[in-house]
Amino acid sequence: MEQISATIITRNEERNIERCLNALQGIADEIVVVDSYSTDRTLDICRRYGCKITSREFRGFGSQRQYAAGLTSYKYVLSVDADELIDEELRECLIKMKAEGFKHRVYAMQVNNYFCGRPVRHSGLEPTCHVRLFNKRYANWNLHDVSDRVSYPDSVIPERLPGSIHHYRCADLDEFARKENRIAALQAKVIAAGNNSISPVTPHLRAGLEYLKSHVVDLAWLDGQAGHTIAGRRYKTTYEAWRMARHLIKENK
Repeated sequence: MEQISATIITRNEERNIERCLNALQGIADEIVVVDSYSTDRTLDICRRYGCKITSREFRGFGSQRQYAAGLTSYKYVLSVDADELIDEELRECLIKMKAEGFKHRVYAMQVNNYFCGRPVRHSGLEPTCHVRLFNKRYANWNLHDVSDRVSYPDSVIPERLPGSIHHYRCADLDEFARKENRIAALQAKVIAAGNNSISPVTPHLRAGLEYLKSHVVDLAWLDGQAGHTIAGRRYKTTYEAWRMARHLIKENK
């Protein structure tokens, strides 16, 4: 029988983590949790499930996920987020694959996004396919702070699995704002690293373009009030990212 190491990165996820861990039962032979110094009950819950816990300062999503993969004991790594849930169809598929053996190096699965408990079909959060199960000898997470993904050789074609991962991005608007603020801070560092100077009007222009993209390209308007809220928050996140980046550049001169 094949064995799977599951990895989860956490920070104050007591609201979500038990749902995620329950779905991993029967799939994961070990669960590696890399926690960014949670102050709630996240780690207490993880300990009840026998997780292997390591505390580490958060340095970007790609770096954190790659670090977690490096702590695993088995060659196949399943990466999930604390606010995600593996559905029953995908669970059964993974359990069957463990019994029969893995025939591919990387596996992709559909991720469905939820906003305040409701599914989102547009707004840049439409259902998409991502590699989440991989042989760590041939693939691993990149080190991108925000646009993180699993990297693998060009000759490798991911095998698509049935079922889905349900990603509950936020339970309410306050949680959504906190997560977007975190992303803005990460994006600011990336932007500052790639620019020598930023005009005072650039944050406004970039934010306006992101708002238009959300509605025109990502079709946020089709998601109703949720789409309008997401587009508005994207405006603010983009503005803050460029504003903070401009401040960082000025500080470093």
